[in-house]
Amino acid sequence: MSLPDEPRTVNVAGLVLPLRETIVVLVTTFVLVIDYYHPLALLNLPMGPAASTGIARVSLYLLVPLITLLLLGERPSAYGLRIGEWRVGLAVAVGLAALVTPVVIIAAGLPDFQLYYATQEGGLLAALARLLDVGAAEFLFRGFLMWTLIRMAGPVGVVLATFPFVFTHLGKPELETLSTFFGGLGFGWLAWRTRSVLYGALLHAYIINLVVLAARG
Repeated sequence: MSLPDEPRTVNVAGLVLPLRETIVVLVTTFVLVIDYYHPLALLNLPMGPAASTGIARVSLYLLVPLITLLLLGERPSAYGLRIGEWRVGLAVAVGLAALVTPVVIIAAGLPDFQLYYATQEGGLLAALARLLDVGAAEFLFRGFLMWTLIRMAGPVGVVLATFPFVFTHLGKPELETLSTFFGGLGFGWLAWRTRSVLYGALLHAYIINLVVLAARG
C-alpha cells in the first residue's frame, strides 16, 4: 500500500501515470480543443461578441478547471486563486505596464495589428469582458496547469506551461505570437513569485485593451 504522502497513480496498460497531473493536462487540452472548435461566442449573446467570449472563457478556462480541482480534493488557493504577495505583484505589474506601453502603441500601428484589432469592440463593457477573458486564461495556464507542472517537475513547470499559451495565439499577428514566448514566461514568473494569477491577469488585460484602443485610433 502506498504511503500517505506518495502521489496517487493510475496504471494504463502498464503505463503508471500520476493521477492528478494526468487529469490536469488532459482537462487543459480538452478545454483548449473545445474552445477552438466550438467557440461559445458564436451563441451571439445580446451583449456582443467581446462579452460573450469573456463569458465563454470564464466557463471553460476558469469554472471547468476549478471544478476539476475540487473533485481532486485540491485547494484552489494553491493554484493561484489568492491575493498572494500583493506588494510585489502590484509593483511589478505597474512597472511592466509602463515599460510595454510605448511598445504596444507602436505595434498597434503595424498593418497586421490594424487588420486584426482595429475592428475589435471598444467601450467599457468590452474592456471588462477582455479582463474576464484573460483573467480566466491566466488561471488556466498560470494557475491550474503551471502549478500542477511545478509540483511534478519543479521550476521548469513555468516553461512547460508557456507552450500551450503560445499556441493559443496562432492566427494572431506574428509579432504578437512570437512575443508570447517571453510574455508567457514573464506572466509565469509573476504568478510563481507572487503565488497568485491576479497580477498577471491585470497586466494582461491592460495590454490587450491598450492594443485594441491604439489600433482603433
